[in-house]
Amino acid sequence: MSSPLMLVWYLVVAGPQGGMVVLPSTFDTREQCMAAITEYQKEPVPAGWAVSCIPSASPFADMEDEGEDPDATAPQE
Repeated sequence: MSSPLMLVWYLVVAGPQGGMVVLPSTFDTREQCMAAITEYQKEPVPAGWAVSCIPSASPFADMEDEGEDPDATAPQE
């Protein structure tokens, strides 16, 4: 049985010249991330700046069931 995929949500800030920054804090749920954006938007947001919640796979997810071990060597012929 495979374990469910865990997502970690990151806040990403995009600037007016196209640059992006991923903030170092993470959120366990999308709702927590969206609440952080809501708090951010309570102050006037500078023109051209945007904040988004972006999901990523958890670095703590159990990858045992994801296929072959990448460290395993190929069989010798």
